[in-house]
Amino acid sequence: MWPPKAWLSGLPIPFCLRISACCILTAIIIKYSDSLGFRGAMQAAPALFSAKPLAPPPAFPRVRSQYKPAVSVPSTISTSESMAAKWAQKTVVIPPQRRGCHLVTSKITREIEQDLSGFKCGLAHFFLQHTSASLTINENYDSDVQDDTETFLNRIVPEGRSAPWKHTIEGPDDMPAHIKSSMFGCALTIPITDGRLNMGTWQGIWLCEHRDHATPRKIVVTLNGI
Repeated sequence: MWPPKAWLSGLPIPFCLRISACCILTAIIIKYSDSLGFRGAMQAAPALFSAKPLAPPPAFPRVRSQYKPAVSVPSTISTSESMAAKWAQKTVVIPPQRRGCHLVTSKITREIEQDLSGFKCGLAHFFLQHTSASLTINENYDSDVQDDTETFLNRIVPEGRSAPWKHTIEGPDDMPAHIKSSMFGCALTIPITDGRLNMGTWQGIWLCEHRDHATPRKIVVTLNGI
């Protein structure tokens, strides 16, 4: 190996710099060997590496972290109790109605007003326990909307002896009532806000009676919230 390894082993120089120094030194020796002679060049070469070694880079001070994890404070019992979910349930009975669509919002809210006032936020679920009537949300101002809806239902669902229904044991209006009940459904869910049903300005709860001779209709009201 050229130059001798002993010349470079004591120097704190990275390996890549040592290789570069070897190449430079070799070039110098070849260039000046004619004038200095081979022995003189060998004697002059160590002088290139006799300089004082480079000082190591200054060490950076170590900083100790002052971070301390935050300690969570458990909520008080009174707060957790006030935010606990609660339930209430009541069955509201609507007296027999003539065939057609009827706005029953006020009848229902009067029955559940006391329980409803205890909820800040939640949901009210209304379930009609019948298969020949239905519940829906619609116009609460103009009663013509209720009449027009009944007209639509009667035209879209055939009724009478010429209708193609097999189920006629309970009267010609019974099977059409079942179909209309499935069209509108028997359940509603309405949000509760600050102790009241949070419906739109022109929205109301309709009970749609699809039989000619109705009976009292039962609606199970379930309240859930905080």
